[in-house]
Amino acid sequence: MSKLAHAQWSSKMTFVLAAAGSAVGLGNIWRFSYMVGDSGGAAFVLVYLICVAVVGMPILVAEWLIGRRAQKNPVNAMAELAGRSGQPRAWALLGASGILAAFLILSFYSVIGGWSLSYTLNSVIGTFTGQDADGVGAIFGNLLASPGVLLLWHTAFMALVVWIVARGVTKGLEGAVRTMMPALVVLMLVLVGYGMTTGHFGEALAFMFRPDWSALTGGVVLAAMGQAFFTLSLGMGIMMAYGSYLGEDVKLLGTARTVIILDTVIALLAGLAIFPIVFANGLSAGEGPGLIFVTLPLAFGNMTGGTVLGLMFFLLLTFAALTSAISLLEPVVEFVEERTPLTRVMATLAGGVAVWALGIAALMSFNVWDVPVLFGLNVFDLLDTFTSKILLPLTGLGAIVFVAWCLERKSVADELNLAGGAEKLWHLVARYVAPIGVVLVFVSSL
Repeated sequence: MSKLAHAQWSSKMTFVLAAAGSAVGLGNIWRFSYMVGDSGGAAFVLVYLICVAVVGMPILVAEWLIGRRAQKNPVNAMAELAGRSGQPRAWALLGASGILAAFLILSFYSVIGGWSLSYTLNSVIGTFTGQDADGVGAIFGNLLASPGVLLLWHTAFMALVVWIVARGVTKGLEGAVRTMMPALVVLMLVLVGYGMTTGHFGEALAFMFRPDWSALTGGVVLAAMGQAFFTLSLGMGIMMAYGSYLGEDVKLLGTARTVIILDTVIALLAGLAIFPIVFANGLSAGEGPGLIFVTLPLAFGNMTGGTVLGLMFFLLLTFAALTSAISLLEPVVEFVEERTPLTRVMATLAGGVAVWALGIAALMSFNVWDVPVLFGLNVFDLLDTFTSKILLPLTGLGAIVFVAWCLERKSVADELNLAGGAEKLWHLVARYVAPIGVVLVFVSSL
């Protein structure tokens, strides 16, 4: 596909919504909330905010810059820019690792998206009403123990993702995020509004924004840095792919600030929606991953208006899962579409079916195939660990190193509209601060 034929975002706003939609996912609502609870609250939040700005933003800009310059999928983009800069074309492996990461992540992410769809239906039919802790735990346990039910929801979720992505950049990606992102924000604000009526909103505010510095350990700092890195969809080929649809008129640094602010605000709103409900029901904020699928349904099932609130919450969670999932499939589809004779629809079907098939192995990890396959991990945990602790940090590190060390410094500064002190600050952060931060996350996670 030539550069002239390459699809383009119809406007800067739709690109911002798409990039924010990719960043805003289960990581913001499910993972961020339980990590705040597990890591002592406000101290974690403040370190997370610093890490987003210092580590996340430069890598986000670097990935967009690579995609926009080449106007190609991540593999072709890295090969072309490396060739132009006199660097080994083996840099194409960086693009390949990003696409591989997106493919692997979506295979198990779709399983969790299926959980969210299932819980949305359970909220509609009132399954959680009047349940005690054992009852709610049994609902989740029975879901995980039923491969047929998990397969049904996994298939339904992937079918939605494939349908959206097959429609292309303008009709598919843009159409989806134009609808789902505003709906997601509205649902979140309604839930925060409810949180204000519980009598425990002040407690949630203090938990999230009044730091107890004694809770700040090395582990909390590294966890915050890891969450900041992963919440922005870095190292997955997504932002390179999205950047390849960008025109020259979009200012990368300003747009990155907007996307990061949107992503961070929604993560914080998620906490302000969830923790008042947790505290009002005498539950623990440090429940870990079960906070969303076990703790909150217990609260929804035993509060006035809980059926409606539960439905709104899991609908919100499903929208967030979908906006991230379509972005995970996009770099895979762009690669297949540009490297094979397949049309957009056929490339999407091929990529979607392959992801769906691997997802079957992931969902069976909770029941009939719950056995270690490598390093003592089952398929689901192996996919999660390999991507989050190895592929993503290495790909993100490679992107910032390539832009900061391999591309001509003046050309990068010109493209980012930087000069003087601002350019020197960017150069310092991109060359040293951000890479060191990623290395710390990588080494600690290993």
